[in-house]
Amino acid sequence: MSIAVPRQRADGSTPSKRGDSEEPGISGPARRLRWWTELLLIGALYGAYSFGRLLARGDVSTALDHGKRILHVERVLRLDMERALNGLLTHSTAVGVACDFAYAALHYLVTPAVLLWMWHRRQKHYSAVRTWLAISTVLGLVGFTLMPTAPPRLLERSYGFVDSMAQYASFGWWGSEASAPRGLGGMTNQYAAMPSLHVGWALWCGVLLWRYGRSPAVRVLGVLYPLVITFVVMATANHYLLDAVAGAAVMGIGALLARPAMRLADRLRSTWDACRGGNAAGDGPSRHGTAAVIPLQSHRRVPGPRQEPALDPDLGTGIEPGSAVGS
Repeated sequence: MSIAVPRQRADGSTPSKRGDSEEPGISGPARRLRWWTELLLIGALYGAYSFGRLLARGDVSTALDHGKRILHVERVLRLDMERALNGLLTHSTAVGVACDFAYAALHYLVTPAVLLWMWHRRQKHYSAVRTWLAISTVLGLVGFTLMPTAPPRLLERSYGFVDSMAQYASFGWWGSEASAPRGLGGMTNQYAAMPSLHVGWALWCGVLLWRYGRSPAVRVLGVLYPLVITFVVMATANHYLLDAVAGAAVMGIGALLARPAMRLADRLRSTWDACRGGNAAGDGPSRHGTAAVIPLQSHRRVPGPRQEPALDPDLGTGIEPGSAVGS
């Protein structure tokens, strides 16, 4: 008879039902997440994103050429709606200021709020969606590097775009250089329009709100938020429609790569633990919280290994140790 007993982790704790359930697509039990390590990870991701944008600066003339080519493709396909949307903002101060605030703030407020919500309400799925966001962000940085693109607001005046962020800069903290605070324009890359991570991150938020939201209002917000951000980035002349499409495509690729990346990380972690001797034979319980089979003592006596009969030198007979003579 045997029972399965949860083995302890290296820190002496045992897996709990809530925080250590199996994650879909991940081999082995999910590791316990700690808020401070997640906070450091998110901070490092944002720092890498900001620093990567600066490193992705390309030649200005090349970036302008890319922007003009995108606009030309849109005109051929009859998708060039950016100028009409931009006109709505430049002729209405209320709409323009509201869109400028949305462009400058929501990108950095809603995304962390949704991530925190997933941590608190859907921790079983948190690692997967966090990995999805991280991979998609890295893919966006690759796009900035390979294809530096000037946004519509930086094209020549003959193209008919007005920089609404500069027009309404007196209403907010931003200056004339995108959404960067006044005096810090040199710390942002204005030629990182392709793909639009404003749209990509908004789509990520929308998918999670729709999928995991319990109330109809939350799910409706999940539909509206990406649409509003798509409108905002084009109306403020910060992105083309094809930038928004590319941002959505980046998020789709990131979603496909998230679980393979997590499985690879799990294998590397297991290999690292094995190299450190954590799973060596005789070292005690496994560090991954799997169950060990421990035999229970039965009420019946379990016979030990049979020994060879010992010879009595006086009698010359074989007597089994522990047995009665003549039995």
